[in-house]
Amino acid sequence: MLTGQEYKDSLKDGRKVYFEGRLVEDLGATPGLSEPLDAIADGYDKYYSSAPDAVNPVVTAPRSVQELRDRIPELMELDLCLNVTYQSLMTLLVAAGRLENAAPAYIPRIHAYVEQARKDDIRITECITDAKGNRSLHPGKQEDPDAYVRVVSRRDDGVVIRGAKLHISAAAYGHDLMVMPTKTMKPGEEDYAIACAVPVNSPGVHITNTTYHPLAGDPRDYPVSSHHSIPDSMCIFDDVFVPNERVFLDGETAHAAVFAHSLGLWERLGGVSFMVQQADELVGLAHLIAEANGTAKISHVREKIDEMIIHATLLRAGLEAALSNAHPTPEGYYYPDDMFTNVTKYQGAAQFNLMVRHLHDIAGGAIVTAPSMADFDNPTLRPFLDKYMGTGGGISGEYRSKLFHAIRDTTADAYGGWHLVTNLQSGGGLYAQRLVTRKNYDMERARALGLKAAGLAS
Repeated sequence: MLTGQEYKDSLKDGRKVYFEGRLVEDLGATPGLSEPLDAIADGYDKYYSSAPDAVNPVVTAPRSVQELRDRIPELMELDLCLNVTYQSLMTLLVAAGRLENAAPAYIPRIHAYVEQARKDDIRITECITDAKGNRSLHPGKQEDPDAYVRVVSRRDDGVVIRGAKLHISAAAYGHDLMVMPTKTMKPGEEDYAIACAVPVNSPGVHITNTTYHPLAGDPRDYPVSSHHSIPDSMCIFDDVFVPNERVFLDGETAHAAVFAHSLGLWERLGGVSFMVQQADELVGLAHLIAEANGTAKISHVREKIDEMIIHATLLRAGLEAALSNAHPTPEGYYYPDDMFTNVTKYQGAAQFNLMVRHLHDIAGGAIVTAPSMADFDNPTLRPFLDKYMGTGGGISGEYRSKLFHAIRDTTADAYGGWHLVTNLQSGGGLYAQRLVTRKNYDMERARALGLKAAGLAS
């Protein structure tokens, strides 16, 4: 296993990482990128063991419903890079089970890769969403054939790929990029049916970075995003060679969606787990700011908080249903139920805006106009700020302002905008969850009940 410092050193491998148009020489010396690096290194130190055969317990696959359930609280405390590593490895194991009868030749490669990744204690990030070009056209019909990642040549020892993957969280911080087809491919689109693991420092790989991390201003005004941030990337593959042992699907169009469905399941489970915690956090902020404003007993405020509580509780119930109805792979690894995972993810994403609207309505305009925390350091201003931002009963101006900054940072600033979009899009947009729900819902039972109610049952 690696220590945090050994992890940091391992990233000095010649990778091509860019930020704000510049090639990054040192992630640890770059504001906005250094903070996530430190968080990931802390995760390495947290699980480090010097035992020769030690493996990070987080990346071991659950072998029972209870193990799957017990893993959730731990995952919520992880840095995102370790979390997506877990998701990547679980995706491969679930995909291997679904390929057992369809493309068995890839299964030994998948299991060998998963085992080696655990032994080497590497971090892996998921690369699934393509540039896509004209969304109305299939991959094989695009004006630019590179709009979807594809194989441009095949050699005896591997393949060469070209294209780009977008919206990739933590790509600059991992060791491998897990490339997968973004959708079902059709006959004639064999070159796009490619799944493989690509080292980040492979020749031809270029990684851009965008971040919501506050790059200026007082960190006290950004109490959440200044401590919890991760860049998102475009991963460009400019004729990148991938050896055969790292290729997990190549040309089998009928099975391209296996990886997307498997990854979507684990991403949505992660999304649901986060949404459950996020929903409780929004309830807590709403209750605290209502108390601080003196409005906690007003009926419409209480009703809004009640709605937020119901939303949070339904998400928790959906997560529990997804875990309680988990299924085993042929090897005995457990994964969450598709139906309950997707329904809960959909509900959490579709209702998120309403819950944030309730919070903003309860809190008021000071979410975006509260004095900065540095203003409280000014001896001339502080007495006035305490006087006019305080509300009596022990509620100081500083306390109330800290709540406003937490609400703004979480829901109404760059980090809040990131949540707004990623809650909808992570693991596929709302349409993707509707498709899986439709596929798994017991429509025949519903029809039978309808016919019985109408007196039409035979």
